[in-house]
Amino acid sequence: MSSELLPERPLLVSPTLAATIGLEEALMLQTLAELLRHRQRRNLPQLPAGAWLEIDDQLMQETFPFWQAIDIRRIQNSLRSLGLIRLEPDPNDRQSTFVALEQADQISNKKADRQPIENDSSNPAGNATLIPRHWQPDDNWVRLCKQQSIPEQFIRNLVPEFVSYWRERGQARFSWGNAFYKHALREWRKEQTRKGAYELASNMSADWRPSQDALEILINAGVKAEFIEDAIPEFVLYWRERSVVHGAWNTKFIEHIRRQWAKYSASFGRDDTPRPIPEDWQPSSDCYEILQLAEIDEDYARSRVPEFVLYWRDSGQVKASWNTVFLQFIKQDWARQLKQREARDITDAEDQTITGSNQQRIKEKFQRISDRSWAD
Repeated sequence: MSSELLPERPLLVSPTLAATIGLEEALMLQTLAELLRHRQRRNLPQLPAGAWLEIDDQLMQETFPFWQAIDIRRIQNSLRSLGLIRLEPDPNDRQSTFVALEQADQISNKKADRQPIENDSSNPAGNATLIPRHWQPDDNWVRLCKQQSIPEQFIRNLVPEFVSYWRERGQARFSWGNAFYKHALREWRKEQTRKGAYELASNMSADWRPSQDALEILINAGVKAEFIEDAIPEFVLYWRERSVVHGAWNTKFIEHIRRQWAKYSASFGRDDTPRPIPEDWQPSSDCYEILQLAEIDEDYARSRVPEFVLYWRDSGQVKASWNTVFLQFIKQDWARQLKQREARDITDAEDQTITGSNQQRIKEKFQRISDRSWAD
């Protein structure tokens, strides 16, 4: 079959074999069997009897371009531990290896001629069987599990449930050891996940402090150390009162501090505490710049400051921003001045055309000053 999507001969794999020993192992085993059929084989006097194929790193990489070199070695070692292949290093070349499969030519032949595909003492004939009532994994499978850092006690505890499950299902398998090995791997990964999610979960303690890693993350983000220290007691008190169980207090603390620091940085330099107006109060330079943009005379604004201060000192009221109050006062007062000027211009004008022009100009200026859309 020719196709632009299939420029090369595809690699085929037996579903039954893949289900028994794993997909990667089945693919490599069948490909090595093909290489043994079509490449020159050797009988080496220094190696055990059998037909050996000499392979090197380059050949394996060309045969399996979708795997890294470390993956190729891992799968080779897995096949060797399963008793499916034999590997012998070439004493004359570090890059070459001799590989042999027991009766590789008969891999696809009838079942009676097959060699056992694994070293499983519970199934020496290699036939699909039901799991025995008192089945136990042999030492080879326990050793493979331990190589994955699975404790032996954890392995042994899985056996009764594993046997009970498969006896109830009544299914036959070629290798119960391999099925148990995969089951143990899955359960161990689940256990590790549970440990990460729940084992560290706890209530907030009174003496809790963020870890050194959490402090370094916040400091590297530009948060001051003093700000972090000041926030710890409030954070602890908040979560202690709620009796929440959590497994990632450091993560939650980092999120909290980042939010609070952003708010603090945005309001830096502002004091929103309401206070009475001081006796010597003066508007800020920013206040006068805003008035200039509204075309309000600065000298006029300065002349109204004493009256403004006297009024609010007599009233005894407190405000968070006296600059804002002063801006509103000056704009309203300036608008009244424009209205009075407009009335005088209308009364004294002799030329209606000029009067209309002045009236329109003053009206536009009044509208511009009294515009409050920017504050909405």
